[in-house]
Amino acid sequence: MKKIKIKKMTIIASCVFLLALIAAGCGKKEPSEGFNSDNDITVVARDAASGTRGAFHEIMGIKQKQGNEEVDNLVVGALEFDGTDKVITAVEGDSYGIGYISLGSISERIKAVKVDGAEPTVENVLSGEYPISRPFLLVTKGSESDLVKDFLDFAQSTQGQQITTEMNFIGAAESSSEYTASGMLGTIKIAGSTSVTPLMEKLQEAYIKLNPDVNFEMQSNGSSQGIKAAIDGSYDIGMSSRELKDDEASQLNRHILAIDGIAVIVNRENPVDNLKSQDITGIYTGEITRWSEVK
Repeated sequence: MKKIKIKKMTIIASCVFLLALIAAGCGKKEPSEGFNSDNDITVVARDAASGTRGAFHEIMGIKQKQGNEEVDNLVVGALEFDGTDKVITAVEGDSYGIGYISLGSISERIKAVKVDGAEPTVENVLSGEYPISRPFLLVTKGSESDLVKDFLDFAQSTQGQQITTEMNFIGAAESSSEYTASGMLGTIKIAGSTSVTPLMEKLQEAYIKLNPDVNFEMQSNGSSQGIKAAIDGSYDIGMSSRELKDDEASQLNRHILAIDGIAVIVNRENPVDNLKSQDITGIYTGEITRWSEVK
């Protein structure tokens, strides 16, 4: 009987201790209020030099022509960042944030929403069901060196296009053939789009394995800077995640590397999983300021 009493007392003491711990914990942590759709939307965008911004704002009607000029009607107060990861970090850290990134950069850190009912997938971009896509371009000026030409051939070869599709981009080479290394050597200087950079890094790694005497110097500084660097000759190849403007196209050789969708992202706590195109435009131009206004 003594053993039974001791056992009962031990159980009671343990329960009391556990309840005390729970009560103490409850006192330290405020109860979660959940997602409040009446809070203001935090609009996150890329910087003005970004090809992703240029393509997204043009497709969504945020940028519009007024006379002979293009006017970007991005809402005053939007947070602007100069890289894809910075956009992801900003939306990840703000329950009410919205942003846009390359399809190939989607991660579990954020939630990519449907647009007009279509999920941001390679298949939906290919079919045209997903409405936001743009080309990844490599641009050069004048006659390309044998080394640059060889790398471009590799990027658009069967091997290069396989890397492209493995990274959730859409291969865009019109006719890809098997690449055969020919013992190239030298240095290739590349600059431009932060969205194209992850794919370019993978292509470089694969190319160096086949051509170990080749080196790369790369600057990830935005499409506009990459295009400018190709035009002025300070870099061999410019990376762009937007179409070239007429004055740029007249000075450069244009090579399509891939087709990419642009995903609209929100915080994982946000219950919204589908947005209409007009609502996205409204958010980015300031006509819609709260999540409760999204229909």
